[in-house]
Amino acid sequence: MTSTPASTARTAGRIALGAILVLAGTSHLTFARDDFRAQVPEFVPLPEDTTVLLSGVAEISLGSALLFAPTGLRGKVGLLAAAFFTAIFPGNIAQAVHHKDAFGLDTDAKRIGRLFGQPLLIAWALWSTAALVRRAK
Repeated sequence: MTSTPASTARTAGRIALGAILVLAGTSHLTFARDDFRAQVPEFVPLPEDTTVLLSGVAEISLGSALLFAPTGLRGKVGLLAAAFFTAIFPGNIAQAVHHKDAFGLDTDAKRIGRLFGQPLLIAWALWSTAALVRRAK
């Protein structure tokens, strides 16, 4: 199976996204735990802190996979990261709907503006891993 080699820009994007996810996941477990609690939607059946800790572990795992996955698995990791960003989007919506301040998002305009960043993260995960690029067989 022949594959399209990763461009320098895609590689840099994948590494940057992986590092950001590892940092974000670490912050879930440490210094930003309280802020992340503001994003847990009320319908999540787990305690807020448990949800924050589990999502932090997920982000560290995804970030590490983006950084270190073998070339043949990167597209799958990109799809998984995009699915994760989609799955956590209700937390961003909940923060806006319930007017919860966190991460400097202390106005409705800022909280709503942040919602537009989530599709960019999804696109970044897909693009940087070439997840949607068809491979020649």
